[in-house]
Amino acid sequence: MATAWDFFSSPMNLAEITPTDMTFDVTSPNMEGTKMYPGLIITYKVAPIAGIKLNWVTEITHVKDQAYFIDEQRFGPFAFWHHQHHFEKIEDGVLMHDILHYGIGWGPIGTIANALMVNKKINEIFKFRYQKVAGLFGKL
Repeated sequence: MATAWDFFSSPMNLAEITPTDMTFDVTSPNMEGTKMYPGLIITYKVAPIAGIKLNWVTEITHVKDQAYFIDEQRFGPFAFWHHQHHFEKIEDGVLMHDILHYGIGWGPIGTIANALMVNKKINEIFKFRYQKVAGLFGKL
């Protein structure tokens, strides 16, 4: 549990578990060695669709050591983003569980964009992430 928690509590490891075609870069200064804490603001540049780079700012709002943390978007591509990352020690490892609530905004256009691409892209990101994590730690 401690190894997985240590990895996930470092914002600098996000790029390692994000698909390379998204060109994910943490742009916050002085993040090397930083561990998550409530109130931590993290800035990124990411190209989620069509190689278009976007600025994204999230805040870590809650942290319970070796149990969960929550990030919320403060500025970025979504009208709403609330992402819970849960970790549970089980007999043969760690159970990792994400709960994501998001909204695109833009009314009917956003609804169509979500149906055609955004939801699919989010699912691809999580599939990549779970595969990458399994490669790093074994099945979580």
